[in-house]
Amino acid sequence: MHIVFLSGEYPLWTTGGVGTFIQTLGRGLVQMGHEVSVVGPGNEKEEVQLEDKGVRLYRLPQNSTKLPNFWVNSKRINEKLKDLHRENPIAIIEAAEGGLAFISSDHTAKKVIRLHGGHHFFAEAEKRRINWRKGRLERRSFRKADGFIAVSNYVKEHTAKYLSYGGKPVSIINLPLNTHRDFPQVLPKENHILFAGTVCEKKGVQQLLKAFRLVREQYPNKILDIYGREWLYPNGTSYEAYLRETLEKDYFENVIFHGRIPRDQLDVAYARSEFCVFPSLMETQGLVSIEAMLLKKPVIFTQYGPGPETINHKETGLLCDVYDPSDIAEKMIWCIENPEQAAQMGERAYKQVKTHYELESIAVKNLDFYSDLTKNK
Repeated sequence: MHIVFLSGEYPLWTTGGVGTFIQTLGRGLVQMGHEVSVVGPGNEKEEVQLEDKGVRLYRLPQNSTKLPNFWVNSKRINEKLKDLHRENPIAIIEAAEGGLAFISSDHTAKKVIRLHGGHHFFAEAEKRRINWRKGRLERRSFRKADGFIAVSNYVKEHTAKYLSYGGKPVSIINLPLNTHRDFPQVLPKENHILFAGTVCEKKGVQQLLKAFRLVREQYPNKILDIYGREWLYPNGTSYEAYLRETLEKDYFENVIFHGRIPRDQLDVAYARSEFCVFPSLMETQGLVSIEAMLLKKPVIFTQYGPGPETINHKETGLLCDVYDPSDIAEKMIWCIENPEQAAQMGERAYKQVKTHYELESIAVKNLDFYSDLTKNK
């Protein structure tokens, strides 16, 4: 089966949870004998082709014309799909929520939308209005889809508040992890607490800083390590700069912003932390939480959205009210004061991730869904 993912994200190109997912699943599908291609817009004058453990990557030329980017990129993606189809017929074209809007309806491949959290989904979390153009494109994309995969029940139900699945098949399949890879054999560094994710409002960074200041009132030697790329406002100002202008200086004492680091280095950072805190205001599944759980880390995650689907409270992690810094701080202090129980929680979390998020079994679920769609001509 030839499967094509439409995305500008991939770890060899840029960061992001969607790209990490495509790489993990794509490599798994290749190992199972399938062909996987990833097609997305690029920023070079010429097309760039790469290969990543059998996954073929095509980054298309940058728009050098005066025509709108969406029009040029759509035209080039459709042309590339025709070329790839001639080489080896494409069975499945998969994209995120708005990714099918300009894909030709004439293409014979079955079209799948994977719900990673689109414009409608995150507009509510960020308390902003639906942009009429982006909203229209998502609705158009949904109409072109033959089926949908939701990474959690929460994203499935929440998206349905805004967009219709049109009676088409919808399956809930979690994001997978490569649970068999080598993990760093390092001991935790005393006093280090970890956050990983884009440094932005919807990831709960501001609430975490407020919670950490409460923690430091009792445990002044604690250090908060923040890993992840900076989110920028349209004027180029970073979210970190906004926080430093908004909050007093003592909120940043013992807080280190490390920026984005490679995957292998992040695994080492996970391993060296005492525990991890991911107080996201809105998530579809929360990939970083299960990444940390796989390394046996005690994890504090949101009690809202997909949180209860990911963590059994007080069994495989802790759930918190991400809008209440005092509650986040309370869960952090519990991990500090109960290290043995927290470690046991991390062990149970590891076993849960190995059972529920293992790549091979999730790859089979995806293939079964794809196969069912292709049978329905």
